Amino acid sequence: MFLEINIEHSVLVPVLSEVIVSLLLVSGGYFLGKYRERRKEKGKNLDEYDFYPFEVDKNNFPQFNIKDFRLAVHYFLKNKDYTAARQLIFIGEQNNIRNQLESVELKQYEKLYHIYQGSKIENDNNEFLENYKRIVHLLGLTFKNMGIEILLHNLMNPSRSIMEIENGEVTGRKTGMGTTMLVLDLKKRKELKEDKLNYELNIGSRRFKCTTIPIYRNDYGLIGAICINIDINYISDEVLMVKEQLDEFFKNYCATEMTLDENILSKDEFEKAKNGKKHWKEH
Repeated sequence: MFLEINIEHSVLVPVLSEVIVSLLLVSGGYFLGKYRERRKEKGKNLDEYDFYPFEVDKNNFPQFNIKDFRLAVHYFLKNKDYTAARQLIFIGEQNNIRNQLESVELKQYEKLYHIYQGSKIENDNNEFLENYKRIVHLLGLTFKNMGIEILLHNLMNPSRSIMEIENGEVTGRKTGMGTTMLVLDLKKRKELKEDKLNYELNIGSRRFKCTTIPIYRNDYGLIGAICINIDINYISDEVLMVKEQLDEFFKNYCATEMTLDENILSKDEFEKAKNGKKHWKEH
């Protein structure tokens, strides 16, 4: 009996060892393949190539270059680079490339779009911006009826870029409307290291105070923007000049919908509030 057990044990151990080694080799090969696949898919950023489709003009501002875009399309049809090709598609859609290419070139671009799953890029971008939609929506409700418009641009689709807008009566725009030069303008501001903060716009008799906040992603670069537009004439000519309008403005400014029991003050400010301090400028 003891001999039989030893024989079985002596046969079983090497068999199990071979099975374990085989499993390790198979799993190791699988994960190595996946690692190599991911490395291959990752590729380089588009701006590392000579045909990056933006050129700097005499004023050092970037301008879309359709010639380099065409070169890039042909290159990525022959040489796979998952990262750079998808960035190229993103830039193409930003610049309404389908309306700029001849029929033969458009077919090549459509082929590239299919190979690199261009529709998924758009879906991914929309999903990424969903949370920004909620931010814009809630901020807009905070400033309702005050002449302050807040909106979200999806810059993958400039011709229909407005993804969310609150208080759109300020400019008359609606969801689905587009923007013209915002993509290039934000690229210019980035080159100048200049924020679009508190700038003035004068359009006919209209006057606005505006702020534009770009939204970037590591994998695609500039993808969207949040814009805040304040109707200055409404504030100066209506609100400040008519007492009833001023009262209504500040009534909207201070309006709340619920009362919560929570503390947002620092420890020092909390103690001062308990002792009678009413606002931030009071000592």
